Amino acid sequence: MEEPSGKIPISQWAEDDRPREKLINKGTTILSDAELIAILIGSGNHTESAVDLSKKILASVAENLILLSKLSISDLRKFKGIGEAKAVTIAAALELGKRRRSAEAIQQKKITSSKQAHDILQEYLADANYEQFCILLLNRANHLIRTITISDGGVSGTVADPKKIFKMALDNNASSIILGHNHPSGQVNPSEADIALTRKLCQGGLLLDMPVLDHIIVGEENYYSFKDEGKLD
Repeated sequence: MEEPSGKIPISQWAEDDRPREKLINKGTTILSDAELIAILIGSGNHTESAVDLSKKILASVAENLILLSKLSISDLRKFKGIGEAKAVTIAAALELGKRRRSAEAIQQKKITSSKQAHDILQEYLADANYEQFCILLLNRANHLIRTITISDGGVSGTVADPKKIFKMALDNNASSIILGHNHPSGQVNPSEADIALTRKLCQGGLLLDMPVLDHIIVGEENYYSFKDEGKLD
């Protein structure tokens, strides 16, 4: 970060006071909001350091990050030293923060019934005109970690690769899985292929200590649960 003349450049600050070094050595949580924004913008202007400029931006929204996230690119560019690139960087970082909060809210959904699983899967599958296969990844408390679309198919079938399914589950530190796919015809009874795939994935889950808790087939207005029907081997 370049500092204006007459000011001590950040490079000459004590290491514990420099935002980047502080983050590296002590972690993100110790930094103030202004210091985090200073890292994003990289430099200030001719009269203000990156940290001072960041403090001015925060002061304009009463130190409220939610209000800051509502500023447009044009609003941010009104601050001397904030060009388009810096404004876009700030906006992108704040958007990531919002998406993380959204992901955390989703994770708090606890799935304890086939209906709850169906309601989540329906958002992904109900309106599709072709078969799609999804998985719900759960933690040990049965809270939803993530919903992942594994494959898209045609009007009569889709391919669900067990290796890909369990890799996704392992990558996301899942403890269990719920399978889901739709039948565009509206008929929710499982095909022989559905039954064979479910059995194969259940067996794989047992070997990995990652049980398959259910397989939901989503129709237009109803659904089929392998668990509820006693068909989960």
